[in-house]
Amino acid sequence: MNVPEINQVKSHLDELQTRGLVKEWELPYENILTRLTAAIFFIRPTEESKLDSIWKELSKHSRFISKPNDEKKLSQLPWRVEFNKDFEL
Repeated sequence: MNVPEINQVKSHLDELQTRGLVKEWELPYENILTRLTAAIFFIRPTEESKLDSIWKELSKHSRFISKPNDEKKLSQLPWRVEFNKDFEL
């Protein structure tokens, strides 16, 4: 699917990777997503000390939340990033 809001976040993550903040990122099930609020991104920072900078950047997108990826079901990357804070259908 070609979802502009998701593409914006993907481009931003690519930029953060180029700037040396994010080592890698994933977006499982990307081909079935139809809205950003349903997307779950996973990231690995280049260093844990860069998380504050990463969160500051990603908070430019509405409804940003992050938490450790303790479940490791969809991805082995250590951080889960979503854009559905306080979202209601």
